Amino acid sequence: MATGRLTTHVLDTALGKPAAGVKITLYRISGQSHKKIAETTTNADGRTDAPMLAGAALKPGSYELVFGAGEYLRASGQAGDGVLFLDEIPIRFGIPDATQHYHVPLLISPFAYSTYRGS
Repeated sequence: MATGRLTTHVLDTALGKPAAGVKITLYRISGQSHKKIAETTTNADGRTDAPMLAGAALKPGSYELVFGAGEYLRASGQAGDGVLFLDEIPIRFGIPDATQHYHVPLLISPFAYSTYRGS
């Protein structure tokens, strides 16, 4: 039986480059409960150095990735000190089959974001 994994990366669509230094927190969702299970920061390539979850740690269920976009946008000079249009970006998704690879990328700019199930 293959072991699955959860990966992500962040691309800055306004600057046309990987978003380095974005804090990412992963939560397992069960009803109203959010249990923090991992936290990392993107590298120079906009990726994490290791999967967010892999092998036995990846279980079917609901998860949420929270991307610290606001801190990144400020650090990259795309946002000031005031109230941000986008700050923390939560993406809630389900993992029905723990043997598969789930890739959840984030494409960001100061005023928009998108995601999809990648490969």
